[in-house]
Amino acid sequence: MAFEERVKELAGDVIPPDERAAERARERHLALAKPPGSLGAIEDLGAKLAAVSGKVPPPVPGDAAVVVCAGDHGVLERGVSPWPREVTAAMVANFCGDGAAVNAIAKSVGARVSVLDVGVATDLPRHPRLRTARVRPGTDDLSRKPAMNREEAARALMSGAGTAEELIGSGVDLLVTGDMGIGNTTPAAALVSAFTGRPPQETTGRGTGINDETLSLKRGVVEEALALHGPDPDDPLGVLAALGGLEHAAIAGVILAGAAAGVPVVLDGVISNSAALVAQGLAPDSTGYLFAGHLSAEPGAAVALEHLGLRPLLDLGLRLGEGTGGLLAVPLLQAAARVLGEMALLEDLDLG
Repeated sequence: MAFEERVKELAGDVIPPDERAAERARERHLALAKPPGSLGAIEDLGAKLAAVSGKVPPPVPGDAAVVVCAGDHGVLERGVSPWPREVTAAMVANFCGDGAAVNAIAKSVGARVSVLDVGVATDLPRHPRLRTARVRPGTDDLSRKPAMNREEAARALMSGAGTAEELIGSGVDLLVTGDMGIGNTTPAAALVSAFTGRPPQETTGRGTGINDETLSLKRGVVEEALALHGPDPDDPLGVLAALGGLEHAAIAGVILAGAAAGVPVVLDGVISNSAALVAQGLAPDSTGYLFAGHLSAEPGAAVALEHLGLRPLLDLGLRLGEGTGGLLAVPLLQAAARVLGEMALLEDLDLG
């Protein structure tokens, strides 16, 4: 079966979350030993977890994993980032060597770290933490030709899905999306503009901290790419192939596989947010399984989350990527589930 057909099959496996379970969770919140609504967004979070699992109270996620999807980008040749391509491979090695921010934060919340090479341009040594499913050594320059072809985009997406399915099969009950790829905020901005209709001036940010001159160039590159390809949001795989990165595709696959399996997926920053737009285009019900871990400092993140209808759980000014912001939100999901399952009912209190 061609990879594009496999993507359609996976998207078709995503069913709507159980809204009846969400309503039962809201009713249970009204009966808990607290003033109604006093836990604010935590109550909404618990109801959504109930919808994802179909159970009230929902199970407490106890085995989280972050999937850091890595790839390189041809658009880097346009000067959109001051960092060289080789940094992608160096950071992947750092993830495997337990020396990155994602590793430190994953330990703090008790999560596994899995790294997926779906398009790194540099050969990488084998490592138990690294899954190699390289579709090609980086994309083409999206401002001058399609970043990849449809089959490559579909293959990268299914690589992410396969990694997620393996983790779920090993007991993982909460997925966090992460990314690594020098230059990848440029395709992220292009994807956000393509799916939301918002101009590059509103979706393109400073990424790794570029100056005003480079930001202006970067916005121009995104404008060129959109004009060249004329992306059609009704063809999400085509948009992904023309404008996206291999890691964006893999993250979309992680999302779809999690949703198809009924496993909650926590998004990280703007790269994950843009990939979620692809997943939404392929399977609109997939957003019901998504939780926005945080609001990235990248402007495209807010635009994407608004379009997805997701409220960020944290706003800490983060823009690192790697899955760091998504991981920091994991305890909030665990707490939301515990509240529904472990709090006493008001009627059970001895009020003397």
